[in-house]
Amino acid sequence: MFEKLFKKNIRVDLEEIYSPLDGEVISLEEVPDPVFSQKLMGDGVAIIPSYGNLVSPVEGEVVQVFHTKHAIGIKTVNGLELLIHIGLETVELNGEGFQVNVKQGESVKIGDLLVNFDIAFLKSKNKEIVTPIIITNTVERLKAIVQKMDGEVSRGNLLFTCKIK
Repeated sequence: MFEKLFKKNIRVDLEEIYSPLDGEVISLEEVPDPVFSQKLMGDGVAIIPSYGNLVSPVEGEVVQVFHTKHAIGIKTVNGLELLIHIGLETVELNGEGFQVNVKQGESVKIGDLLVNFDIAFLKSKNKEIVTPIIITNTVERLKAIVQKMDGEVSRGNLLFTCKIK
């Protein structure tokens, strides 16, 4: 479905990260958790989702599926490592409200469904739904984020572009 919307990365020094969610893009500095807002885990952006369907923002391999289903790690074909962390303090839910649709070691394409999550349930448990999308190997692989989207975004829109070392 999404494949027709995306062009293949042909430059190995650039990586395009597409939006994995529909919602509002905010800067990491606005995330109400210092681990993310102070970029202790890496650089990126966050999205306040409007729907609970998380799709792959890149082509790559699922390198981690947290047993609590609240976070997914993906390594891109160009070597960037992304962490997508659904909500804040959602680890405490032990997977309740989440349905993971991929396994560790699985190859994914842009737009592949990764996780379904119940936004109303998360809110009923007083959890923030803001979802950081972080490049965790920033020091090793990232020169700079050269473009970031602002405001409303849909799954499949270009979210940001990275210059790679």
